[in-house]
Formats: sequence, C-alpha cells, structure tokens
Amino acid sequence: MVNLVWFLLIAAGVITGALSGRNEAVTHAALSGAHAAVTLVLGLVGVITMWSGVMKIAEEAGLTEMIGRLVRPVAARIFPSIPEDHPAMTAIVMNVIANILGMGNAATPLGLKAMEEMQRLNRKKDEASDAMCTFLVLNLSIVVLVPTTVIAIRAQHGSANPTETVGPTIILTTCCMILTLVADRVIRGLSISKHPRRR
Repeated sequence: MVNLVWFLLIAAGVITGALSGRNEAVTHAALSGAHAAVTLVLGLVGVITMWSGVMKIAEEAGLTEMIGRLVRPVAARIFPSIPEDHPAMTAIVMNVIANILGMGNAATPLGLKAMEEMQRLNRKKDEASDAMCTFLVLNLSIVVLVPTTVIAIRAQHGSANPTETVGPTIILTTCCMILTLVADRVIRGLSISKHPRRR
C-alpha cells in the first residue's frame, strides 16, 4: 500500500512536470533529493556507529545485565499471562533493553521474536492476545535513555548541542510509557467487565 502511494506521488510529479513543461525541475528535484538522502545516511552512519560503540562498552561493563535484572520483574507484572521462564519473556526483556538504550535496529528482530513466541501461547490464533497488544503499545511508548537517531539527525543538521534533548526525551518517554500502560490496563479492565468470558 505504501509503495502504491509513493508510486502515485512520483507519477503525479512527473506528469505535472511534463504537462507544465518543467521536466528539468523534476530532474533537479530528484537528483537533489537523492544527494540529500545519501548525505544524511552517511552522517547517520558515523554518529550511530559512535553510539553503538558506547552501548557496547556499556554492555561489557554490565549495564545491560543490570537493566535486565531490573526489567524482568517489572515485565512479569506487565505480562502476567506469560511464564517468566518462557522464551517470549526473554525476547520481551531483550527488546525492552534495546529500546531503552536507543538501539531500535537491534530491537526490531527481538520484537518480532517476542511476537512469534507470544503467538505460540495465544489461544485464539486469529486474534492478538492481551499480552501482544500490551507489548505493542509498550514498544511505541517505551522510555529511551539515549535517543541515538535524534542525536544523529541533530548532529547531521549542524546542531551546536545535539545531545541537549536527552533529558527532555527521558522525562517525556517515561511519562508517555506510564500513561500508556495505565490506559492499557484500564481499557483491558473495561473490556473484561463488558465481556467477562474473554481472557
């Protein structure tokens, strides 16, 4: 669907350029856009590589393990239907750690693995379970300690202090995560009271 939308937008631009006699403007926009994309990607590679190195040092120093010990009991309370020793819980904890440390690329395969394991526990295979819904909203709102992508983009665009958003990001994402989990629990409670047989 997204590819179709992009195709229609590009086709509309090309056709409009042809009808208005401004084909050179379309070509210039395409080339300048490609140049800007490559410049942005190269800039992101450098900054993300640096932060990945910082995260690797944190991992070697035991920070990841410490966060894992802190997260696992909390995750067990957020996902009461998943046994603590189940592979789904392990994938959830690792995904949460990756997200907290701002490693979105590493979090994605772990999130997919968590969903796959939760589907094994799901009694209704054609519907998302409560745990799967909670995991999804948690992923969308989880606290981020190091927003590496935002830092990289700010640095790429010449920000004098690209890390100044770290503090506000931590506060904002913490509040967002708390409110989301409370809303999830309230809505789940209302759903259970409305449909008492649903689990």
